Amino acid sequence: MVSGTVPLTPSPAMAPNSQPRAALALANALYEKKGPIAYVTVNRPKVLNALNTSTWVDLQTAFEDAKADASILGVILTGAGDKAFIAGADISELAHVEAYDAEESSRFGQGVLDFIENLGKPVIAAINGFALGGGCETAMACTIRIAVEHARFGQPEVKLGLLPGGGGTQRLPRLVGKGRALQLILTGETISAQEAYRIGLVNEVVPAADLIARAETILKQIAANAPIAVKFSLQAANKGLETSQSEGLALEASYFGICAATEDKKEGTSAFLEKRAPKFHGR
Repeated sequence: MVSGTVPLTPSPAMAPNSQPRAALALANALYEKKGPIAYVTVNRPKVLNALNTSTWVDLQTAFEDAKADASILGVILTGAGDKAFIAGADISELAHVEAYDAEESSRFGQGVLDFIENLGKPVIAAINGFALGGGCETAMACTIRIAVEHARFGQPEVKLGLLPGGGGTQRLPRLVGKGRALQLILTGETISAQEAYRIGLVNEVVPAADLIARAETILKQIAANAPIAVKFSLQAANKGLETSQSEGLALEASYFGICAATEDKKEGTSAFLEKRAPKFHGR
């Protein structure tokens, strides 16, 4: 249940009652935009939303659109049905991949998830069931993870003679610590949503009926803040983790200076002093 598959080059203020806008035509994913939120749903419920090549391409295409659309302030990623977020790679495809293609497909999957992680906009994984292998890796690439009570998590690739190929060996230790990560990776065990919450793999566990609404609420809270500050906060955290602490602090100070030069900073500080709600415009 790794996330890598056969390589393929990919194609190049909240309004709750907003009507959906035009959606992309995708083979294995649903994509729609309502107000400032884009909704991406992996749509292969008969195979528990397993990741195959065309699904990776669909994810890349949807997130490229969400990034390019200035009206979109956040994305919710989920799976179709009530059993799985993403249950892993499509084993029927994976079984026929040889060494060179396996490495190439791993790099392609990693690239899609790096794009999601560094979108510059918050992405919430609304985990509605199994998040195994590539599904767990996809969730970890998101900004925030919200899970239903019956969700299950794991990196069971060793049971297939493989190791995580979509960033699991890198993101999981950063999220939960090296010891817990290695226990999950080396045993291939699956854990409950409650255990995932305990170790810091997910942010919240909610009833299934509340999953999307809770994700929307979080995005509302984020969307109320200055867009440029949100973007650079994401970049500072993501890029800072790839450097030493001193380099990360220098990066933080640089972004702090950039934000201080924006109109939003003037509006935010003025609104605070005038005891009113700020009106941010992303400039």
